Amino acid sequence: MKALTAAEMREVDRLTVERHAIPGLKLMETAGRKAADCVWDFVAGRGVADTARVTVLCGKGNNGGDGFVVARHLRERKLATRVILFGRKEDVSGDAGTNLKKWIDAGGEFESVDGEQDWQRVWHDVCESYVIVDAMLGTGLRGAATGTIAQAISDLNKHSRNGTSTWPALLLAVDTPSGLPSDGETPSGPVLVAHRTLTFTAPKVGQLTGTGSEACGALQVVNIGSPKELIEETGKGSLRSSGPDEFSGLPLVRAADSHKGTFGHAAIIAGARGKSGAAVLAGYACLRAGAGLTTVATPDEVQPVVAAAYPEFMTEQLLATKTGGIAAANASSGRLSKLLEDKNVVAIGPGIGTHVETRMATQQLLRESPIPIILDADGLNCFDGEAAKLYVRKTEFLAVTPHPGEMARLLGKSTKDVQADRLKAATEAARKWKAHVILKGYHTLLAAPDGRVFVNTTGGPSLAKGGSGDVLTGVLAALTAQFGTEDWLRVLALGVFLHGVAADILARDGEPSGALAHEVAQRIPDAREYLLKEIQFGG
Repeated sequence: MKALTAAEMREVDRLTVERHAIPGLKLMETAGRKAADCVWDFVAGRGVADTARVTVLCGKGNNGGDGFVVARHLRERKLATRVILFGRKEDVSGDAGTNLKKWIDAGGEFESVDGEQDWQRVWHDVCESYVIVDAMLGTGLRGAATGTIAQAISDLNKHSRNGTSTWPALLLAVDTPSGLPSDGETPSGPVLVAHRTLTFTAPKVGQLTGTGSEACGALQVVNIGSPKELIEETGKGSLRSSGPDEFSGLPLVRAADSHKGTFGHAAIIAGARGKSGAAVLAGYACLRAGAGLTTVATPDEVQPVVAAAYPEFMTEQLLATKTGGIAAANASSGRLSKLLEDKNVVAIGPGIGTHVETRMATQQLLRESPIPIILDADGLNCFDGEAAKLYVRKTEFLAVTPHPGEMARLLGKSTKDVQADRLKAATEAARKWKAHVILKGYHTLLAAPDGRVFVNTTGGPSLAKGGSGDVLTGVLAALTAQFGTEDWLRVLALGVFLHGVAADILARDGEPSGALAHEVAQRIPDAREYLLKEIQFGG
């Protein structure tokens, strides 16, 4: 789905009203109801619906109107719900004013905050809320959050889960965290750090990239009535959010007469002395992600360990250096070329080290491979200081998967510089190297040589563990083996998406700090099942 600017979002809303006769009041009602459903599912899932207190913080504009609808629907479900209005009743007009009146007519009350003293008066009760709903400032914000709302944002950040305590259980931003610019510019004032953001119709550019996007927490896009074709028609940028709708055209459902040859053969070159686990993880993930055949090539002294890990993948012995890495002779003798025969894709890098001979072998493989290449981890490090060599190769299909530190070394920059403008770093590298660049991290970016970019919002703290990148490499290799390179950008985006969803599923079972990379790989089939259901039932 395309990401929109604030102006494009307003245009989509306008066209929805004009072309499809869906009034703005109905759009607001649907938005508020779906946000209320999100709150209800949260408290009911924790078994606290009878005792949980909810505070809805509302501004004077349409975002506040969404908040009044949220409060009304929660009150109808007998949740203890309180409304705080930043402003006076007479300041609220239009659709927002209509919904404030509906809240009052339904028996709801509100407290007006018209200055710092008023905020301090209500702050203690806000602190006792189990759920806080942020509907203060929406995507139409111009400039910085100021005044009492700015003070409220700062106070909430200090006391939320992302600050110094575990309170509240949920801080939900409606449409966007208050204070976050919609178009990706650097915030000039405070931004509310939400646990979850429920945005409507389409993701906003600033929620996906740029300084402050992490304030969204877990980002979810919900449809409130605008046809999807309006988003495609109105959005002029090249930024897309990875989601189930993007993958519906891929042959995800397997035919009854399928066989192992149907789904390709992936080669994975990985591992060295002390790093056999990287080879095992990449191979295991490749199997879990559905490759018909998987061959793991690893130095001869490591091969018995890798072969014993899972009986389902095949292994190949490579000549080893004295330090247990991949020897240059593997390339010069034609051993690697032979390995690539009858393979659909080769992934190289997890745990191979950066011995000078390994570096030579990796660079020669890149130059001579006729099949698509996934270059990861130490495979990338073998090009430190020589990134220009990434462009010199036989195959046109190269995907590199750097984390920010690896990207910085390849570009000759600092990690801080890369993180300051991740989108620029990824798109410029993709164009320069004629490669698909997967810049890992919060909201992983996938940039194509032609300028198209996918942003992935799945995954989270469960992936903050050694081995997660090895798993992603295996997944990308498996999907390339299955689906080929005709629409490789989307295939790679699918791999990043499934990897993140698997981590999200794993996180539901326990605190994410204890998640292990092989457990993420184990959940890849569950992630694929989730995707199929989302495509079939539309979420």
